[in-house]
Amino acid sequence: MVFARRVTIAKESIYMPIITVKMLEGRTDEQKEQMIKKMTDVMVETTGARAEAVSIVIEEMNKANYGVAGKRLS
Repeated sequence: MVFARRVTIAKESIYMPIITVKMLEGRTDEQKEQMIKKMTDVMVETTGARAEAVSIVIEEMNKANYGVAGKRLS
């Protein structure tokens, strides 16, 4: 069983597990909320972590700063 734990570093709390999502910008706040909820639920169900310990970080990328197969997406 996997246990989530809180780590205190320099008076700041970090909750684990931490999930980082990198995606192109353009999703609505509602879509992001749904994604955060569902990803948290999956971590709780699969790892046994408490929902309060799961952190989700969304990093949005501009299409001009992203390329696939040698070509920019913008």
